[in-house]
Amino acid sequence: MTRPQRPDVSRRSPGPGPDADTAQGHGALAAVPKTAVHWLEGTPSALAGGVTWGVPWPRGIVHAGTPFALRTTGGEEVPVQSWTTATWPDGSVKWSAHSAAPDTLDARGYELVGGVESAAGPRVAVQSTSAGITVDTGVLRAVIPSSGRVLVASLERGGNVIAHRGRLVSELASDPEGRHRTEFEGHVESVQVEQAGPVRAVVLVTGSHTDGDRTWLPFRVRLYFHAGSDQIRAVHSFVWDGDAENDFLSALGISFELPMDAPLHDRHVRIAGSSGFLTESVRPLTGLWRDPGAGVRAAQVEGRATPPPATWVSADEPATEWDSALSHVPVWNDWTLAQLSADGYTLRKRTGAKHGWVTVPSGTRSRGYAYVGSPNGGLEMGLRGFWQSHPTQIDVRNAATDNASLTIWMWSPEARPMDVRFYHAGENEQTWEGQLAAVEITYEDYKPGFGDAHGVARTHELLLRVVDATASHASLDAGAAACEAPPQLVCSPERLRAAGVFGDWALPDRSTPTARAIEDRLDLLVDYYADQVEQRRWYGFWDYGDVMHSYDSDRHQWRYDIGGYAWDNSELSTDLWFWYHFLRTGDATTFRLAEAMTRHTGEVDVYHAGPFAGFGTRHNVQHWGCSCKQLRVSSAVYRRHYFYLTADERVGDLLDEVVATDETFHRLDHNRAVGARQGRLQADPRGAEVDLGIDYGAMLAGWLTRWERTGDQTASKRIIDTLTDIGKLPRGYLTGIAHYDTATGHFDTTADRQVLSHLSAVFGIVEVITEILDLLDLPEFEAAWLQYCRLYLAPPDHQRAETGQEWDGSLKLAHTRLLAWAARRLDDTSLAERAWTIFLSGTADRYNLNQLADEPAVSHVGPHVSEPVTEIPGVTTNDAAQYGLAAIQNLALIGDVLEELDSRLDAEQARCDG
Repeated sequence: MTRPQRPDVSRRSPGPGPDADTAQGHGALAAVPKTAVHWLEGTPSALAGGVTWGVPWPRGIVHAGTPFALRTTGGEEVPVQSWTTATWPDGSVKWSAHSAAPDTLDARGYELVGGVESAAGPRVAVQSTSAGITVDTGVLRAVIPSSGRVLVASLERGGNVIAHRGRLVSELASDPEGRHRTEFEGHVESVQVEQAGPVRAVVLVTGSHTDGDRTWLPFRVRLYFHAGSDQIRAVHSFVWDGDAENDFLSALGISFELPMDAPLHDRHVRIAGSSGFLTESVRPLTGLWRDPGAGVRAAQVEGRATPPPATWVSADEPATEWDSALSHVPVWNDWTLAQLSADGYTLRKRTGAKHGWVTVPSGTRSRGYAYVGSPNGGLEMGLRGFWQSHPTQIDVRNAATDNASLTIWMWSPEARPMDVRFYHAGENEQTWEGQLAAVEITYEDYKPGFGDAHGVARTHELLLRVVDATASHASLDAGAAACEAPPQLVCSPERLRAAGVFGDWALPDRSTPTARAIEDRLDLLVDYYADQVEQRRWYGFWDYGDVMHSYDSDRHQWRYDIGGYAWDNSELSTDLWFWYHFLRTGDATTFRLAEAMTRHTGEVDVYHAGPFAGFGTRHNVQHWGCSCKQLRVSSAVYRRHYFYLTADERVGDLLDEVVATDETFHRLDHNRAVGARQGRLQADPRGAEVDLGIDYGAMLAGWLTRWERTGDQTASKRIIDTLTDIGKLPRGYLTGIAHYDTATGHFDTTADRQVLSHLSAVFGIVEVITEILDLLDLPEFEAAWLQYCRLYLAPPDHQRAETGQEWDGSLKLAHTRLLAWAARRLDDTSLAERAWTIFLSGTADRYNLNQLADEPAVSHVGPHVSEPVTEIPGVTTNDAAQYGLAAIQNLALIGDVLEELDSRLDAEQARCDG
């Protein structure tokens, strides 16, 4: 897979100036804070309406209310809108968000300057009335009703209505074959202005789908507008709240109607293929036996108005009465592009509903972008991840009438209806004994009724462009590119690190042979998973964004069909691994991989309604299939990076959802089928048994994010109180499971037990605690955490001497970063060397990833699989993710020890050679 060259960043050789890291990793910026930002993937050819990004600031540097200005590298002022998305405990700004719609897309990026007012420029105007909201960017004007079955009443440009009656549309089938279908429409229930300019306006529309008798599929649509822009970005989210046995969603889309008053031959249709566009008109003038002339043909193909037919003449043809001759040219009314798989789309058109379809040359992967209009104006619309999120479809209808329509289907009506029924009957798993036996053979937790999709969600991003003329192919191509990969501004890895955010990580370090080998493995593993997404076709409406959990080397296939081994569902923090890799490398491919995963895991793998609301599902053949519903999957720790880097409001919704989970805790057995469930659900109506790793880590992440985003003192109190309580427990963090009172926000500190789990430290709690201990002085908890970090990998006699017990914990490589943290905190070189020895010695639980540098890393597989693929035999996503996180944190905490270790190894090798 070809990728842009990775940025050359080094932990020990930081860049110059205010972006540079310091020896402590918390570099102070200039007195007047400023920072450079650059395009993630190079200079875009167009913006998707505008660009929004986040910037972190060291503690105490930027005060609340500080204004910001944005400048090109040449000093040109660019209007920018700024707001705070997180604060430090002292009230200073931790993360700021910024939005702009620059006229000049500076290839070198921009400079953001604090303490300076933004330049004035075009303003977006928002007017609210009881009837709805009107947004005027200065180029387009949108009217959004406050209620009813219309999402957007009209889109105007230059005083002309270009599109109207924008609606959400759907179909519900009563059977999986789709024989009986009922049409539904989205019904708007509320409209809210979330931002009102001056540069950016955001309108949130909420509602549900209805046919007049039944209401279901609640939706949230955010519409984004930028001053001076002709584009609207729409983020559509819905919750699947049906009955899986009886409800089969057979279509879901967004549709606009367009007034058509141009001559039929001046009505243009453009539909994106994999690289270019189908270029057609309602009445074609090219390819006819009689030639209207090169100028006329060129005008139609290029989307310009043709001259009056009476003037058409060709030097090689006899004179033709074109006004009457045109009546004999077929008029095409409808077009359809259906992308039913990741590898192929079909195209066809017809003259009318009573006539047959004519096929059009088809292709592989449509970019999901289309235009309908004339030289007088029209609407471009696109769906991001069109082919990746199949089955999708684009429909143009009634283009030969006075009122055409353009519909983008997020679920194609030509595909089989959506079927979210559980994938097996569980005949032998109706008892607890049968369920336990199933775990032992397929690793699947099964409990009747728990493999339910009711409450999972899906988010799509769309782009609309209201134009005053048919765009050139270059302009259409730029729009399709901006829709598929919205241009993103980011800070450099050096600058991100200098802000001191997201705990223990450092820039890539290749200063010693061992460090260099580790860095090479980190790059190889991330690239491998990016390639696997494509080779294994990890695409589709419910699947795109996730990766698989475990590999079957006999079939040369990921275990997509084996119980608890299939979809990863954030198991062992794959999301975190990708995000930390991006932070330290700035790699665009990694960003997009992590972005797609954040979108997927936060929506599909988590319940947003119903009895499991706020909890996620453990890995399974279906994303919702496992009976084990836990906070470890829905944890805010997996969404925070994307939210702060992009200020994405939908992810902000998800971060809010996972804070309020106490009610679900009371009534849900959130443990696996392995072992006895008895005693984990308490009679206490306000209490819950909390695993101090997989449960509590998610709770902490939710509270921390809530506190820094909103200043919520209840959240900060929960952090302080519960961590203090853990410090008071007789066994400290080694207690493992503690009783939590949801009313008081305290743990029962009298429990004297020791329950160690190898999973306690691998679902984000290490990263969250690292951040919290940098924010708060909690000596009792820090002592308890330090004990756990020291002892987990300690020799058995040390464990027994301190606790009276000994254990041989698994996931040893993953836990070396805990030992590294203790070594750094205690300035203990012996602990650091022990951590590296375990990490490098191959004491991983399954496959020693350190071997990747010593043997052929990737083997090619041919005839044993349906399509040629590559594989790294023995690699599982659990091991890869935890290797990545442990390597990143070890290099940051105890990387300096490697120089001494390498010198010692070189000396020993020299003695052996001598």
